[in-house]
Amino acid sequence: MQQLPPEAGEYQTAAGVSLAELAQRGPALVVFLRHAGCPFCREALADLKAKRAAIDAAGVQIVLVHMMTDSEAAAFFGRYDLADVERIADVDRILYEAFGLQRGTTLDVMGPKVWWQGFKTTLLSGHLPGKPVGDVFQMPGSFLIHKDEIVASYIGKSSGDRPDYEELACSIGPDDDQTA
Repeated sequence: MQQLPPEAGEYQTAAGVSLAELAQRGPALVVFLRHAGCPFCREALADLKAKRAAIDAAGVQIVLVHMMTDSEAAAFFGRYDLADVERIADVDRILYEAFGLQRGTTLDVMGPKVWWQGFKTTLLSGHLPGKPVGDVFQMPGSFLIHKDEIVASYIGKSSGDRPDYEELACSIGPDDDQTA
């Protein structure tokens, strides 16, 4: 396991609670999204909506980290019935970097693998692109945090990569102390 970066104590949710404080209260699934116009970002939100009940039942709180203003994020997440989840605006991508999420290359963002994923995401699943809000080269990632540690992580290798959110959220063992 890896320690939470110091920035986790500095960045607060829209409700005014730091990421480190949330991790002390119980496990949290922190999902770092790509830019708002990205069809893969939209697909990730649809996945989280579909798996939210199971994640909640596991006692894990969802936290979305994004590159929009808070009002833009509230409206955008509302389309996926996620307006009430904790969210952190990181327009300057400092928290992204603190968790080790890099900017991708052109190949990572628009390479052949991404084109195929994009075809499936847009045409077959209906997650159409929109206006980019944020850095289009920012790579995605998700982290399960608890107390002062990163318990599990998934770092995307291309713009279309995403984990099974339910599996990642449930990767904290039943013997792990989930109380603050």
